[in-house]
Amino acid sequence: MLKWLTGKQPIPVWVIKQIDDNLLHLCGQGSVEPRAKRSIVLQDLHAGHYEGAVNMVNGGLVLNARLFAALIPLESLQLDAHGHAHWNGRSWYVAQVPQRCWTYDGPLSPQRQMVNDQEQWISVEDVSDIRRQLQGAGDPGRVNFDPHGVNEHPLIARRGEEISGKEQPRRRSTDKRRDHDD
Repeated sequence: MLKWLTGKQPIPVWVIKQIDDNLLHLCGQGSVEPRAKRSIVLQDLHAGHYEGAVNMVNGGLVLNARLFAALIPLESLQLDAHGHAHWNGRSWYVAQVPQRCWTYDGPLSPQRQMVNDQEQWISVEDVSDIRRQLQGAGDPGRVNFDPHGVNEHPLIARRGEEISGKEQPRRRSTDKRRDHDD
């Protein structure tokens, strides 16, 4: 009741992970607890400048607002029955972001999936850059041996060479006797 009197009750928001040209990657609903006046926090939310904790409704996690592209007050975004969102005077497609991607730092890409005989967009981690790097690296199951010494680490001694006094590895001595049977 005290929060209601002071105007610092939680503000329900839609949590958007990523905004593409015509697609919103939607995590779901959350809430923010204002530390300043409610009107100031709402202004920050509308301007996209809110900083602080976001309490996720599904899962009960508390995450930092920096993880998300936008936090939109519930009344500012409407979802229709066709899977479209209406926000900022535009109509958007919506891709549902699974909880495993809420803290993912890279880009997301949408994939179509059938859920209850209905086609939906689901956001997944975009690993195309990693895949492209692997393809450029050649056959991942093949090891290339370079000419002797070309890519060796400077602290690894080559065969036939001795390590200087400073670089010699120390052996640990143990008190256990190796020839003793218990």
